[in-house]
Amino acid sequence: MSARRPTRQRAALARALEGSTQFSSAQELHARLRNEDTTVGLATVYRNLQAMASEGEVDVIRTPEGEALYRACSTHHHHHLVCRVCGKAVEVTGAGVEAWAERVSAEHGFSSVQHTVEIVGTCSDCS
Repeated sequence: MSARRPTRQRAALARALEGSTQFSSAQELHARLRNEDTTVGLATVYRNLQAMASEGEVDVIRTPEGEALYRACSTHHHHHLVCRVCGKAVEVTGAGVEAWAERVSAEHGFSSVQHTVEIVGTCSDCS
């Protein structure tokens, strides 16, 4: 839950993200809100998405071009399988990844590390 007082725009953005298995760009979310007759500026969408990402409310991945894409986030630590064709994303856990990240971090003297793993491929619907 956000420490901030929820705004009408942020609530509308959260609703736009709910239930989607795909990551969406800020521009796509802005267009979705406008199509639903929700008045919100693109800068407000960006600002709220950044805040929601910082607070763990949304997941963020980067495209090969560097564009940020957003999706509503579950509350547990996870990684993503992302379809490069349709954008479908599936949350997965990976004990092996966790053990590897801890081992490599310790070997190099790092502590308090965080990591993100995104596996990109083609989903069964797009194959």
